[in-house]
Amino acid sequence: MPDSPPIRIGQGYDVHAFGEGDHVMLGGVRVPHDRGILAHSDGDVALHALCDALLGALALGDIGVHFPPNDERWRGADSLELLRHCVALAGERGWILGNADVTVVCERPKVGPHAPLMRERIAAACGVGADAVSVKATTSEKLGFTGRGEGIAAQAVVLLVKA
Repeated sequence: MPDSPPIRIGQGYDVHAFGEGDHVMLGGVRVPHDRGILAHSDGDVALHALCDALLGALALGDIGVHFPPNDERWRGADSLELLRHCVALAGERGWILGNADVTVVCERPKVGPHAPLMRERIAAACGVGADAVSVKATTSEKLGFTGRGEGIAAQAVVLLVKA
C-alpha cells in the first residue's frame, strides 16, 4: 500500500440551542450573554466543531463517538480538555496541527471582541502559535435558527501535517 500524503484535511460542524443562562463558552472563553447553551458538556460549539474536524482528518469518527452525550463523565466537561484529547490522538498517530480555521455563526453574542483570546486558548490547547489559528464570526442575516436567535453554530477546518 502506498504511503499516504503528508497532509490531511478535516472539517467539523456543531450546533447547540440556547437555553437558560448568562454566558456561552466559545473557543474556550466565557462570553457574557443573556442566554446559556443547552448541552451535555459546556456546549462550546467552536471547540466541538474543531474536535470533529481533527477527528475527521484522522478518520476516527466524530465527537459523539469519543465523548458520548449519555456518558456522565462528560457532563459539564470543559471542551478545551476534549480538544486536548483530540490533539493527543493526532500526535499519537504522527500528525501535528498545521492550521485551524473556525467560523462561529450567530446574531448574538458578538464574537469579534473575544476572537483574539479564543485564538490564544485554542492555540495553547493545540500546541501551536496563535498565528496558526483563525477564529471569525458571521451572521445568517436573520435567517434560520441562528438568525432567529434560537441557537448557535460553528464550523471548522483543519490541516494536519505529518510530524
